[in-house]
Amino acid sequence: MSLRLGDVAPNFKAKTSIGEIDFYEFLGDSWGVLFSHPADYTPVCTTELGKTALLKSEFEKRGVKVLALSVDAVESHKSWINDINETQHTSVEFPIIADEDRTVAGLYDMIHPNANETLTVRSLFIIGPDKKVKLYITYPASTGRNFTEVLRVIDSLQLSAQYTVATPADWKDGDDVIVANSVTTEAAVAKFPKGVKIVKPYLRYTPQPNK
Repeated sequence: MSLRLGDVAPNFKAKTSIGEIDFYEFLGDSWGVLFSHPADYTPVCTTELGKTALLKSEFEKRGVKVLALSVDAVESHKSWINDINETQHTSVEFPIIADEDRTVAGLYDMIHPNANETLTVRSLFIIGPDKKVKLYITYPASTGRNFTEVLRVIDSLQLSAQYTVATPADWKDGDDVIVANSVTTEAAVAKFPKGVKIVKPYLRYTPQPNK
């Protein structure tokens, strides 16, 4: 059965480009991003892992650990990393899981037979410190993911986990946020000293609380 939002992300042990890891131990109390790519030595995947490496400092300042995955072997990953670093002008340091027996892909439903019977699709899971699935997205092999959007989503998730707010369409860090419907207007005025703008009883904005 596919994982759904709020489900506990399954733990696993796996061989990776940096050695064997236990997923939960690797994450510790951090947020995590686990994403699969169809295959090593392919063009779109090369750009995706390169972009992720280039955003290393952005993930780190948000307390996020990143792991990639495909069904290729460890030695293939290690060799391919050289190509990624060369062509994308970066340094891949995050682990790439070698899921040759498709164990992790099975746990996370990363193989979609109607798309490809053997290779993983472009699935991405954001996992909270409580080890629960906070977001998942799946792209076809032909479409590279926007990892700046992944960071935007993490900003939103972390903000809503800390405050009783939600983020509107096209929100980015620093924009006004929406007061959650669980908070009364009276309570919102007391809770958010920067002010509450009431557009409708159910649509109330406040400046981002942590700015």
